[in-house]
Amino acid sequence: MSVNQQAHTGPPYGQPQPGYQGYQQPAYGGQPLPGVPQSQYGAYNGPMPGYQQPVPPQGYFPSLGFPSKGSPVSLNSDTSSLAPNFIGSLRAPPTSGAPPPASGASLPSGHLAYSQFGHGDVQNGIPTSAAPMQRPPASQPFLPGSAPTPVSQTSTFQQYGPPPASVQQLSNHMAGMTIGSTTASAPPPAGLGYGPPTSVPPVSGSFSTTGSGLYTPYTASQGPPPTSVSQGLPLAQPPFPGQPISTQRLPTQVPGFAPPPSSTGIGPSSYPPTTGAPRPPTMSGPPLPGQTAAGPPASQPNHVSSPPPPATMAGPHPGPHPGPPMSGLHGPPPPTHPPQPGYQMQQNGSFGQVRGPQPNYGGAYPGTPNYGSQPGPPPPPKRLDPDSIPSPIQVIEDDRSNRGSEPFVTGVRGQVPPLVTTNFVVKDQGNASPRYIRCTSYNIPCTSDMAKQSQVPLAAVIKPLATLPPEETLPYLVDHGESGPVRCNRCKAYMCPFMQFIEGGRRFQCCFCSCVTEVPPHYFQHLDHTGKRVDFYDRPELSLGSYEFLATVDYCKNNKFPSPPAFIFMIDVSYNAVKSGLVRLICEELKSLIDFLPREGNMEESAIRVGFVTYNKVLHFYNVKSSLAQPQMMVVSDVADMFVPLLDGFLVNVNESRTVIASLLDQIPEMFADTRETETVFAPVIQAGLEALKAAECAGKLFIFHTSLPIAEAPGKLKNRDDKKLINTDKEKTLFQPQTSFYNNLAKDCVAQGCCVDLFLFPNQYLDVATLGVVTYQTGGSIYKYAYFQLETDQDRFLNDLRRDVQKEVGFDAVMRVRTSTGIRATDFFGAFYMSNTTDVEMAGLDCDKTITVEFKHDDKLSEDSGALLQCALLYTSCAGQRRLRIHNLSLNCCTQLADLYRNCETDTLINYLAKHAYRGVLGSPVKTVRDALINQCAQILACYRKNCASPSSAGQLILPECMKLLPVYLNCVLKSDVLQPGPEVTTDDRAYIRQLVTSMDVAETNVFFYPRLLPLTKAEVDSDSLPAAIRNSEERLSKSDIYLLENGLNIFVWVGVNVQQSLIQNLFGVSSFSQISNALSTLPVLENSFSKKVRSIVDMLQVQRSRNMKLIIVKQEDKLEMLFKHFLVEDKSLSGGASYVDFLCHMHKEIRQLLS
Repeated sequence: MSVNQQAHTGPPYGQPQPGYQGYQQPAYGGQPLPGVPQSQYGAYNGPMPGYQQPVPPQGYFPSLGFPSKGSPVSLNSDTSSLAPNFIGSLRAPPTSGAPPPASGASLPSGHLAYSQFGHGDVQNGIPTSAAPMQRPPASQPFLPGSAPTPVSQTSTFQQYGPPPASVQQLSNHMAGMTIGSTTASAPPPAGLGYGPPTSVPPVSGSFSTTGSGLYTPYTASQGPPPTSVSQGLPLAQPPFPGQPISTQRLPTQVPGFAPPPSSTGIGPSSYPPTTGAPRPPTMSGPPLPGQTAAGPPASQPNHVSSPPPPATMAGPHPGPHPGPPMSGLHGPPPPTHPPQPGYQMQQNGSFGQVRGPQPNYGGAYPGTPNYGSQPGPPPPPKRLDPDSIPSPIQVIEDDRSNRGSEPFVTGVRGQVPPLVTTNFVVKDQGNASPRYIRCTSYNIPCTSDMAKQSQVPLAAVIKPLATLPPEETLPYLVDHGESGPVRCNRCKAYMCPFMQFIEGGRRFQCCFCSCVTEVPPHYFQHLDHTGKRVDFYDRPELSLGSYEFLATVDYCKNNKFPSPPAFIFMIDVSYNAVKSGLVRLICEELKSLIDFLPREGNMEESAIRVGFVTYNKVLHFYNVKSSLAQPQMMVVSDVADMFVPLLDGFLVNVNESRTVIASLLDQIPEMFADTRETETVFAPVIQAGLEALKAAECAGKLFIFHTSLPIAEAPGKLKNRDDKKLINTDKEKTLFQPQTSFYNNLAKDCVAQGCCVDLFLFPNQYLDVATLGVVTYQTGGSIYKYAYFQLETDQDRFLNDLRRDVQKEVGFDAVMRVRTSTGIRATDFFGAFYMSNTTDVEMAGLDCDKTITVEFKHDDKLSEDSGALLQCALLYTSCAGQRRLRIHNLSLNCCTQLADLYRNCETDTLINYLAKHAYRGVLGSPVKTVRDALINQCAQILACYRKNCASPSSAGQLILPECMKLLPVYLNCVLKSDVLQPGPEVTTDDRAYIRQLVTSMDVAETNVFFYPRLLPLTKAEVDSDSLPAAIRNSEERLSKSDIYLLENGLNIFVWVGVNVQQSLIQNLFGVSSFSQISNALSTLPVLENSFSKKVRSIVDMLQVQRSRNMKLIIVKQEDKLEMLFKHFLVEDKSLSGGASYVDFLCHMHKEIRQLLS
């Protein structure tokens, strides 16, 4: 079949981590949060050309509407001091002949010791209290004329006002920045602000740049607007974005200010120490020497302020954002020396040639900084102020305020969507919603040489069956009758908005391969004066980016329509499962859960049939035919040659057999109550389910509940091969590989039948997730893990996960293909699927949470005029047994200038791809090699930008592209993750589990997984529905007198400081003192007061956003569990040897300088 298909988003996470003795240890398990920090890019700000008929390439105006992304960020660190455990780069830059930098010492492998406690796992699903959810219809029948009429294109033009540039006063270590104009032309007339709003999208903000009111408008072809680093004079700063800028501004050139380099620079400031420099506010006229100014606070708190007092736990500054104070003068005014013309040239760090890295700079930057500017011996190393480096929280907040209010209209080619952390509404006008497809860059290089030079991977993260919010329309279902969808004769691409009709509408030219195809007579329609078909808006496939076709019998196996799928529940009834109460719990839940199986939108009942198996060393099949008074059990003890002992009565309709099923589920816990059988089999269980589906000639899903390593004599028997001594050796990769090829072959058979396997694991010891997970992973299923399962603490999490897993939208027997226009092709795929050839991604099951990540490479030149197109086609069977094709189309721009590539990247998607690439790399290479390669690739990406796009400036400056300024912080989080840098207490199973989870996560999930969301609960407004503003993931942001919540999609931690007011403790936990708070709580007590209600509503809100139910862990300050909590404060140094954000930034700077030299 030539089908285009794509796979689903990654399975939710649920992996436990080992912990300390005596504590339940949380497992990972969650999804992306809306509020999670994400990389930020300047919002899209260009005018939208009227929506041209998507087909003709000349209808696009690539040069319009893709203004520069905002000023790049630059950090001056003259010290480049780095933590001793950084790894050097691997390869020399492709662009220069410099010798490869020497690689430094490798990192200690140790990971923080957080593991003697049992780790439990996470769950998906509706909260227990909620009524089981009804699945929304997967598609709506399409009625001609009902396609949404396109919104007028102008709605996307968002005038954000001047880029939010604000002065950053770098704290003692960093220089303030001002934006000046490159030319010394007169300031623009009052009211113009920074030139037309279309010229520069707002700077995204981690480094607020200051405006002197002279911003030269930039066109899309020019480099990013220049920002100059000046040495810390108080400057005018523009008002909030969106306000007209006032006429008050600085003189064109302040004495001593050099013309600005092209990116914001951060560097050690050269002025004498001040204890608390204020954020300079706007003022009229040039500042006189010594004058400080007052005015409105800038809207971006990423400015640098003086370092917090040395108290160990300085609390976060009050106010909406973490970080330095926002308004008013805090501390003494800045020094009153008049600006000295010599500032620019000082050699103590910001400008001029920088001394090489000093050998004795420790990672921790010893000593207090000395900021004197007198010449003399070099000052002791200065530590970068964390407030002066790009903040994920700031970038996320800026994107929300700039892009959260307007709908994202998809009619224009190559638009960068808002971040995944921003809530926005999508209006489909010809390109697929970013909920279905996100790209690493929306403006791709025209040639492979340019792509190799930049090292920016070209990839798309595709989530074909993504769930949409209620205010967005599901894809329309188009039925073309027996003739099926209209396709290109040569490349078989499906009809889409970019096809061009010619010869009066009698033929169309393919937008992917340029072949001309006859229009079938029944599909013919006349063209209007613009060359568009007159039924353009009546047909989803001509006007929308995403839609579905009803497939004909030609798209079905053996040329016959499929039967509805079946669900088979397979329960481990060995001693551990029965003794823990698990078997009884599962049976009780299934009695009600089978009434909530997925169904097509308007169907009265689900078409899915169900079957039941229990097993230990042998398998027990149950006949639950509706005509029986009692269920019948049949035992198969010959597990070496598995067969299904009954056909009729094994898979049944729930409503017909309800009483027999209920009787069976009551009897199972009693039948095995006295079992002494501890050994289990595993592969024969999957084989049994597979044989049952084959006999019934249908696809389906197996839900397997399993507790231990399968050591009983049977096919697929495993041995305990766990060996911590392999960590950091060349054999470490074997820990991630399956110990036998048996399961790979079994997975292949399952995919061929459309048998998807979902696995719920309840281990008390090593289980070999790397091997047991193979079939689940390759069939597109999900794994859930609840280590050291205990009924009282883990029951709700498991039941919520089970409910959601059974009820969620899923497609069966799926094949996905990605087609591209000439010039690029899909070369590599990441996710939970099987591939029997190089183009088709096959999945026995694909649910609404799974993503497939696709990498593209050039095989020819691209043109700026025509851009590049992707079409993802997914052929699948719906839960009612209907064969369908879901199509997603996306058009991208192409560029000949590197600056355009760097201006249209999406850091969150880039990190999603890099993490998946690295996590696959550990299967074949030592972990150190994988880490080195990651660091080297990112250094090359940033060095290429510095060399080709940034204005010349001192080598002591680290210059980052505006939309990639969070690349270093997020990359460091990936490097410190348990897969790439485990602590001594992280189990092998945990690492294998997380590796599989991350591989099919979507962008929002990886965003919060690698950079967790940290919320100050004590700052929450009890009367509003909103979440409190997030703060950065660092211990120095925590205050002893506050309570914080941290979530990463798998766990929710509630951290309680030792000095929290007793009334808050009483209101939240119902106990009278800090010492009485119990670590054993798995849910917050339900108390009738506003604080308790608010915190519980926040927890519920976060749980709903994730694909798995997160494990709740209460952490008291200075308690043993705090070590585990600190592991997730990813901006700090980790116990396993991971660098802090500040140290890693210095290390990246050093790597970049080596590449450039």
